[in-house]
Amino acid sequence: MPLPLPEAARALLNKPAAHALVVTTNKDGSPHATLVWVEERDGAVTFNTATGRRKWFNMRRNPHILVSVQDPDAPRTYAVFEGDAVMSEEGANDQINRLSKKYTGRESYGGFNDRERRVSVRLDLSRITGMGPWIVK
Repeated sequence: MPLPLPEAARALLNKPAAHALVVTTNKDGSPHATLVWVEERDGAVTFNTATGRRKWFNMRRNPHILVSVQDPDAPRTYAVFEGDAVMSEEGANDQINRLSKKYTGRESYGGFNDRERRVSVRLDLSRITGMGPWIVK
């Protein structure tokens, strides 16, 4: 059962300027880091990607990932969320449009193309580390 997401972490994830760094594992074991738009949705850390992207391949092979989010208002405050990625195409187009509105102010995402499908990623949270009020000592 995933850990619950503390309210302070939810607030961080929903800040308009809070981007996330997603770290997956490449086939050779090396880390792969990607900057993504992120949000809290239904009590979980969520972000969006597309089929065919490196992180998509990596999460299919090994779903264990890290998602690091730095507070844009307090740069020494950050959360590192660890857990397993659960991917779904259901609702993914709506999610990327919602994230586009949050990060760019545009109602719809301008990067849709015929070569890929959007994928929503939810993190089944197993651990939170970092520096901030979400850390339980």
